[in-house]
Amino acid sequence: MTISADDHRADDETRARAKPDCNDLTAEDAEDALLEGDRTFTPGTARAAFAYPTFRRIFIGAFLSNVGSWMQNVVLGAFAYKITGSPVFVSLIIFAQLIPLLLLSVVGGTLADIFDRRKLLIIVSIEQTIFALAIAWIAHYPDPSRIGLFGCTLAIGIGQAVYAPTFGSLVPQLVDKPDLAGAVSLNSVNMNLSRVIGPVIGSAIYAVYGISWVFIGNAVSYLFIIVALLSVRLPAVVKDPSAPTGLKRLLGGFVAARQDRVIGRCLTTMVIFSMFCLMFITQMPTLANDNLGIDPKSSQYGILYAFFGLGAVIGALSIGTFLSGRSLERIARVGLGGFALALATFALVRTPIVAYPVALIVGFFYFGTVTSLATVLQVRLDEQVRGRVMALWVMAFGGTVAISAFISGPLVEATSVSAVMLFGALVAVGLVFFADVRDRSVPVEQ
Repeated sequence: MTISADDHRADDETRARAKPDCNDLTAEDAEDALLEGDRTFTPGTARAAFAYPTFRRIFIGAFLSNVGSWMQNVVLGAFAYKITGSPVFVSLIIFAQLIPLLLLSVVGGTLADIFDRRKLLIIVSIEQTIFALAIAWIAHYPDPSRIGLFGCTLAIGIGQAVYAPTFGSLVPQLVDKPDLAGAVSLNSVNMNLSRVIGPVIGSAIYAVYGISWVFIGNAVSYLFIIVALLSVRLPAVVKDPSAPTGLKRLLGGFVAARQDRVIGRCLTTMVIFSMFCLMFITQMPTLANDNLGIDPKSSQYGILYAFFGLGAVIGALSIGTFLSGRSLERIARVGLGGFALALATFALVRTPIVAYPVALIVGFFYFGTVTSLATVLQVRLDEQVRGRVMALWVMAFGGTVAISAFISGPLVEATSVSAVMLFGALVAVGLVFFADVRDRSVPVEQ
């Protein structure tokens, strides 16, 4: 069965719940005719999701904004080291970037379930724009304020702790349920492709124009998502008047995870996977130096990381392309098995020429697995609790990186980076049996 682009447009207009004027309708029809024509799209594919005008606008705006964020994220650590020469201060900056995702995402998810998600995203994007400009101002001084740099980085991290679960809970509002897999797949591609492109652009701007312009570029990039959000209309989430308030509302995501086996199993799998299987990501410089004889400052290291990033992009896109329509529950478990085998191989490789394609395979299974689990979770969720559960997903996927990075260093020093990777592969094998997310019961309501 296929769904035409015209059907998507009709659904998108219905979702807006407002009648546009004639001029707006003509512009929208012209845009759709140009980009889509009379093509048809298989439900659940990335092409089907991209056929929705609202999703397309927000996807492009978010991608350009994410490129700016990754421009800043990569050069910020280098700048922190340049002005202090202290690895401790670099760790503090990374801590300021990541710790809000772990501690405050639940608050962000609760806000996403209370307030208009579009307006909330606009507000936190403006907040992050202001503090990105503040960092640019601080950075232009010969002796930048360490406290100011830390404080502004923390403020951006807090904004991200609200933005991430809110954006994650917004995605299902942009497409119909049959096309959600394609939308989640593209959202994952967005994240990974911007992670590859952003550092390249950021490093080039840093080298040619100076550090302040990187932060200014990031500030400008937030305007893309702000404009995209302002240009669309979305239906308001119907609030449940009987929903709990106060602390019970804040903990609603945990309640949903405890009551619904699929939700709980998806989140638990992601926590374990991020904590123990992905420690090698923060130790990539060590892996390159100790196992492959690659200088972390060399172009070879950039190529290694690029192969890993490219694999992640392909893995994420696979869920909305050639794996579309297949059992996501099965794909997640097969992906964990493939990841375990690829990671063990990566741990034992000692030559760069072999490591490059292996890194690509590791990245493929890594994000193919993550995207399939994220889609299973999104399809399962009730709108009344979506923001709070997506906050737990952000904590599981992103927040645990801070803990994983903290424990991986001592473990690598006590053993070796290969031993840590082999342990991660062993944990992934165990998750193949644990990550059984097959369940057809009615989604929990909160």
